[in-house]
Formats: sequence, C-alpha cells, structure tokens
Amino acid sequence: MPSPKAVETKDGAVFTASNGAPVAEPYAAHRIGTNGPLLIQDFNLIDSLAHFARERIPERVVHAKAAGAHGYFEATEDISDISCASLFQKGKKTPITARFSTVGGELGSADTARDPRGFAVKLKTDEGNLDWVFNNTPVFFIRDPTKFPHFIHTQKRDPETHLKDADMFWDYLSLNPESVHQVMTLFSDRGTPNGYSHMHGYSGHTFKFVNKEGKFVYVQIHWRIRGGVQTLDNEQAGKLAGDNPDYGIELLRSEIDAGKFPTWDVYVQTMTAEQAEQFRYNILDLTKVWPHSQFPLRHIGTAVLNENPKNYFAEIEQAAFSPSHLVSGIEPSADPVLQSRLFSYPDTHRHRLGVNYQQLPVNRPLVPVANFQRDGFMAFDNQGWRPNYQSSLIPLTYKKKPYEDAKHELWLGHANVDLSFITELDFEQPRALWQKVFDDTQKAHFVHNVAVHIVNVKSAAVKKRQLSVFAAVDQSLSDRIAQAINHPTVKPLEVPPAEKANRFSLAKN
Repeated sequence: MPSPKAVETKDGAVFTASNGAPVAEPYAAHRIGTNGPLLIQDFNLIDSLAHFARERIPERVVHAKAAGAHGYFEATEDISDISCASLFQKGKKTPITARFSTVGGELGSADTARDPRGFAVKLKTDEGNLDWVFNNTPVFFIRDPTKFPHFIHTQKRDPETHLKDADMFWDYLSLNPESVHQVMTLFSDRGTPNGYSHMHGYSGHTFKFVNKEGKFVYVQIHWRIRGGVQTLDNEQAGKLAGDNPDYGIELLRSEIDAGKFPTWDVYVQTMTAEQAEQFRYNILDLTKVWPHSQFPLRHIGTAVLNENPKNYFAEIEQAAFSPSHLVSGIEPSADPVLQSRLFSYPDTHRHRLGVNYQQLPVNRPLVPVANFQRDGFMAFDNQGWRPNYQSSLIPLTYKKKPYEDAKHELWLGHANVDLSFITELDFEQPRALWQKVFDDTQKAHFVHNVAVHIVNVKSAAVKKRQLSVFAAVDQSLSDRIAQAINHPTVKPLEVPPAEKANRFSLAKN
C-alpha cells in the first residue's frame, strides 16, 4: 500500500484530485490484489482519464498557432479633440494582453510560414474591454465578407487529398484580382517577419473616433515597432520552419525574459466625412490604404509587452478577441468585412469556449459586469441575487454615452449584393508598391518568392490568369515571374477604368 503521506512539489503545493482532496500517490490505481481488476471507486484514476479525454478545445479555424504576452498601453498625447474614450486620457496606463498568430496555419504549423500575422490586443480599460483585432499588413485579400470562408478554404487542405494545394491557392487569387495588393505584400519579405516582436500592426479596417460633442473622424490605427520591421528571406524562413517551427513563440518569450521588451508607438490617421467623399478610394475597402502624405500619422501612445504568460492555455489560448468589443468614443465604420467580423468573432468564441467566455480570467473586464445574462456552461460569475430582467424592485442604473450617435452617418441607396467589381483603382496601389517602394533587392525577392510557389501550380489556365493579374500591375513584373517559371509572356488582365468605381458617399441631410 502507498504511504498516506501526500506528495509535495517544490512550490509547496500538495497533489490533489479535482475536488481538492489530497492524493497519496499520483500513479497509484485501486485494484483487487496484485493482478486483479481495477476498481471504479478510484476517483483519481477516473477523474484523470476523463479529463485527459477532454483536454482539447476546438482549434481556431484561423489564427490557430500563436504567441502572446502581457503589458500596457500608455496614452502619451491629448487626443480629446477626436475621441472621448477614457483610455486616451494623457498619462493613463491600461493593461493589455496581446496574441500574435499566423492566419492559415494549424496549431502545429511553423511560425515562419509565409502568411499574414494576426495582431490582436485586449485593452482592459476602466470603461470595459476594448479589443483591437489587427494584422501585420495594412490591407487584406477581400472587401466582400462573403468571400472569406471561400478564401480560407483555399489556404487550407484539399478535401480529396488532404494536402495543401497550390492550384487552389492561386486559382482563388487569380479569380479575385482585388487580392493583388495583399499578394504583393505577402510575397515580399514582409510575408515572413522575423518573429512576432519585430513587426507593425494595422487596423486595416476604418473605425471612427468620436469626441464628447459627438463629432467623429474616420481613423486607421497603426502600431509601429520601435527599431523597425525585421524580416526573413524565403530560404531563412524555410530553414527555420524545419529547424525550429516554434521560433516566433520562443523569440518573443526569450526577449521579454531578457528585459528586451517589445515596444510599439501607436498612431492614427484621421479623415473627416467630407474628406472621405473626396478621397480617390473607398475608405470602406479593406484592399486599400490611406497615403501618409495626405493623411499623416498622429501619435497617440506607446504599447509595451513586459510579462510572459505563466500558463499559456489560460492566458493566451483562452483569450478571446473581437472587434465588437468596443468602448465609448470608438465606433465601427460601415466597412462590410468589419461588420461581418463584429458577428463572427463572438460567435466562434461561444462555439470554442462557451457562452460565458467573457467570464474567463483572461477575458474578464476589470470593471464590474451587470446585465441580465445568466446561466449557461461555466457561469463563474452568475451575478448573485440580482434580478435577471429590467426590474423596478432592484433596478440597475444606466450611464449614457457623452454623445449622441444617431446622425453619425446617413445612408441612402438601393440593396447592393455585388462588391466584387474590379477597376483600375485596384491596381494603382500595388503598382506603386512595385514601382516606387520596392528596391531592386526587394523586387528580386518578390519575383523569387512568387516563382517558387506558383511553379507548383498544375493548371496552365490558373498560371496564365495570375500572370495576367500581375501584368495589370506592371508588365515587367509579370514578365520576370514568367521567365522565372519558364512560362510565355502574358498580356494584362482587361479592367474597367477608375471612373467606374463605386466611391464612398454619404447621403445629405
């Protein structure tokens, strides 16, 4: 028989079953005699096996592989002229949890894969939680939210072979040319950042900042890493994927342990409604950026990560971010992809973590939560005796926003189901990236990175179509890729002129 003395660990904790009762020997099992059958009375054994079979929660469909850390955001400037959000009061520090991820990779995939990086930050403000669910690229592949599941399916595994498929990947991109701006970014060295602590973060979507008078400006939010972006070339990233697939997680953790705290300067670009109507591009189009020359960066604060998680699952894997988690003074725009994310993110958290995911410690707001939601799985804080309806007996008090938002935007128009039209506007910014931003080395890397991927496409039609998309950006770009994969020169994709574009507009009062 095992000794009744409880097993103790170095930190003084006593080994117990899940009900808190001390267990004399973790490896022991109740059985009859030396070789007899096990006894179902052994709660520790049954408890251990039953929990083990249920340890895995559903893997995120996207952003499955990630690193994370804690820190703070400090408001360093007075921006009360554009937002009344409390966290922006100059000098205020707000605790944050950040989670960085690849988008398409599975939980065991390599951190250095060519992929956009998720850049999610939970800010626990004194007015509730604010989540900034960004990427490390300023644009994305789509502007029509219905395309998102289709796009992600093409980045995953073929349903027949269960293999990643270059034909699927490039077939989708070539059929949806608005994706080319993100493709230009993804297949540059920006597509393989040197870990998670040496990259910028971008809202991509347009949001609105609102001041206490109710006046709003459209904003794009930028987190710019101090020390500048660091990237890997294609071969470095590939080698690390084999040698150390957890390179990004390890690098972030080791830098924080060494006191090299990743620090970002946080900026916004602002645009009035009148400027938005005169802007060349639609500000609700996730495939476009706002030129800094027209809309300069305005510094609003600093963000620092200075604490590693003590338990990854509890503090990072269970972290649940959503762009719908907003606070007064920050509002969503009508960007259709953003609007769809406002629904889909909480929906997936309810599936993955349960209806009370906001009550988990990493997600729980610092401020008290009082509402009429009760019960459900894992109701850690079920709000006690308070009525679960709007009661006159024990009423809740209500705090209004400091501004009215009924007239922020007035929309007038017919029902429109097609956001997929392509015009010359979709190629202007990718063309500027190729002709004015990339130097000769970056151009050579881009051509190489595309060539070593697209050469695996079996369909001649898909190759030709994607080369025609690149030719619409710049003929020399298409020709260089064609030469690299031994393909004939391809003419540009024919697209309507910019005048056919559906610009952003507001109805007049």
